[in-house]
Formats: sequence, structure tokens, C-alpha cells
Amino acid sequence: MDTDVLVIGGGNAALCAALMAREAGARVLLLEAAPKEWRGGNSMHTRNLRCMHDAPQDVLTEAYPEEEFWQDLLKVTGGQTNEKLARLTIRESSTCRDWMRRHGVRFQPSLAGTLHLSRTNAFFMGGGKALVNAYYRSAQALGVQVRYNAPVERIELDGSRFVAAHVGNERITAKACVLAAGGFESNRDWLREAWGQNARGEWPADNFLIRGTRFNQGLLLKQLLAEGADSIGDPTQAHMVAIDARAPLYDGGICTRIDCVSLGVVVNTLGERFYDEGEDFWPKRYAIWGRLVAQQPGQLAYSVIDAKAVGRFMPPVFDGVKADSLPELANKLGLPLDAFMQTLNAYNAACVEGTFDHTVMDDCHTKNLAPPKTHWARHIDTAPFYAYAVRPGVTFTYLGLKTDETAAVHFGGEPSPNLFVAGEMMAGNVLGKGYTAGVGMSIGTAFGRISGVSAAQASLIATNLGVDMRVEHATA
Repeated sequence: MDTDVLVIGGGNAALCAALMAREAGARVLLLEAAPKEWRGGNSMHTRNLRCMHDAPQDVLTEAYPEEEFWQDLLKVTGGQTNEKLARLTIRESSTCRDWMRRHGVRFQPSLAGTLHLSRTNAFFMGGGKALVNAYYRSAQALGVQVRYNAPVERIELDGSRFVAAHVGNERITAKACVLAAGGFESNRDWLREAWGQNARGEWPADNFLIRGTRFNQGLLLKQLLAEGADSIGDPTQAHMVAIDARAPLYDGGICTRIDCVSLGVVVNTLGERFYDEGEDFWPKRYAIWGRLVAQQPGQLAYSVIDAKAVGRFMPPVFDGVKADSLPELANKLGLPLDAFMQTLNAYNAACVEGTFDHTVMDDCHTKNLAPPKTHWARHIDTAPFYAYAVRPGVTFTYLGLKTDETAAVHFGGEPSPNLFVAGEMMAGNVLGKGYTAGVGMSIGTAFGRISGVSAAQASLIATNLGVDMRVEHATA
């Protein structure tokens, strides 16, 4: 089989690339490592897209201009972002939804518990799984060829030029290639290597849960970095969320997230707080908490609330530990009683309660407490009390391939003529660290679409030059 554009991956970015390349007239083959029932990578666990807009638009309220989006991204990344590519992502987010609708994606207003996102984020009707299914249906209708259970073990390069991809005994050539195969979050050996051993003698990554897909092993990323592709990002940086410690090892998804952090306090196994729970809105700061918990003893912590917080956050899948008193809660959790009570008493004594409002950055804060709680600080004093054990849950990693506005993979500072990258494999260009809700889908959609167009153009150039790109078969 001969093709113009080869897309490696099966999630949002890969599908956007495949659809755009096909719309540009290229013949497209998409290789998805997962079986059909698990297709879609981490995209099936998503639910919204962060969108720039200058006025209300259908499901989006008010306005969310480019500069505000940029400032939000700048804040969460601490400046570890490429402004040019970040602003490109932001601008693309304002124009992509009509195209998405043409391919079957439907949107809905924000649900209760997420109303504060109605200005910034457009929610997918049916969530990420529905989005993925819509794209696959559209791809099939347009003639994109899709193969499941087709993990690419390695690719061949001629310098910086893509030559072929190897799937089992098959060697597949194409005129251009888009890499959209995700990060290495499910490669537990690589995570262990990246995080190493801490001062307590622990290997933190051994206690990580994989919030996303089990199929993102990062094999092609590792190969390309070894063969001289320019890298971006820190291998320990990731979309890492504090999720229920009882979540499955893989594919727990969004339902395992613990959303009550900002409404109470978080303590480690020593019964001590370690960060400001009220620093900012949860959608902007939730993805730092997995990393914070990763630095605690045993990579375990507990989100503690009282009855006043119930009903103000998205309920988790599993019930929390419930107790009629704080000492009883400490005993049920196996925490040192004296340390736990000292922490809670100090917190309660420091609370300066004003006008509580969990939908705005209110004036409820602590005084003379380290670490402080800068918003939503209320006394934890009303039974029953609840606690949720949390561990780091890795959704996707930020180490990736350096790129530019054409989505080309760079080698020695120069762009490849026919190898492009989208999604998690290049997200580190925009997300050096941190996260704000929905921006991963913004990046994947923007660079998926850009890479598809770039690959189609590269294919056309190769065709005009008469490059022989016949598919060959070889024995392993």
C-alpha cells in the first residue's frame, strides 16, 4: 500500500492531522497502537477545549481575549513557554470549533460544578470519547485509512528526512509523516529513570498511577531524541494530578480526580500541610498537586474537608473516609494523632473568614500560617469530616520534540522537510510546566491541524519532485 501522509497515533492531535491532510487532498494512513475499543489515547478522557473569544459564542459566555489566555498560560508555566507557539495555539483555539462541528463534534454548556469554566472552556457533548468517535467516523467517510493494533516500533530517517515506519515485519514508507503518538507516561521504567531516587531512599515513580492510556510508551520519542532530534522540556514535568489513591493503575481518567482540595486542607502521612490549597482556582492549579504529592513521603497525601464543603465540588467516584470528629478521622487514616491535630488546630486558629464564595477568589484567608491558605480558608469544624487519600496521577508527560509554527520536527535547529509533530509529543513547547484546564486539547487541536496541512504540502512537494516512496515489505 502506498500513501502520501502517514499519521502515527490515534488521539485528538493525530485525528486532526489526518483529517486536515485528507481535506488538503492527500492520501492518508493512520496507525493506532491500541485496539479499536481503546482507540483515542488520552483524548477519550478529556471533556473540554480552552478557547479564546472576544464576545459570547454559543456555549461560551462573556469574553476571553488573547491577552488574558496568554497571561493565564504564562502564570501556570512560570514563563516556561514559547510565546510565539503559545499565542499561535491561542489564536487557533478561536477558529477551530466550526471545523470541529463539521466533523461531528458537538458542544454543550458547562455543567453544575464547572460553571466557572463557562467563559473559558467549551465542553464536548459526550466528553472526549464522543469527540474521538466523531473524528473517526468523519475520517472513515473521507477515506482516511485506519489500522488498529499497529504500534510503530521504530522509524527510519535519512538525516532529518522521514523514510519509513516499521510495524512488526512491515516497512511502510510515505512522502510525509506526522508523529502524534503521545508522551511516555505509561512507560514506568522511563518514569522511574526520570524521577530517580529521593533523599528518603524512595523511588517516587513506583507509586505513580497512570491517569491516561496504557499505550503511550514513548518509544518513538526516545528513538528520535537518541538520533539527534531537538528536545524540549523536563522529563519530570507532566500533567500530574492528585487522584484517588484507589484509582486503577491505567485509564482512571477524569473521574478519579479529587476536586475538594481548595475547600479544605491537604496533609501528608506525617499529618503536616505542605502547600497553599487556596492559591488559585482549581482549573488553573489542580495539575500541580500530583507533583506536590510526589514529593511527600510515600507519595501519599489526604484531602481533608468538613460538612460545609459537601456539594461544592464534583463528587469523586469513591466515597471518602468519614468520621464524626477530627481525632477519629486521624485514627481511621492511620495518621499521627498529635501532629494531625496540631496542624488542624493551627489552621483553624489562623483562619480569617470573610465572605466565602468558592466561585471567585474570595477574601477568606489565613494569617501568620506557613504555608498560608490565601483563599477559601474556612474553619474545619463541622461534622461529619471527610478525607480522600490521593496519589500522583500522570496524564501526559511534557518532554517532547522541539518544533516551530509549521509543526516540523527540528534537528540541530533546522526543521525536517517531511517529519512533523503534534499533541503530547510537542506540548512541552507550550507547557514547560503547570497546566490550565483544557489547554492540552487546545495544543493538540492547533498543532494537529497545522501538522496535517504541513504534511500534505510536503507530500505534494515530494510528488512534484518525483520522489519514489513505494511501500516495501521486509522480514524482521
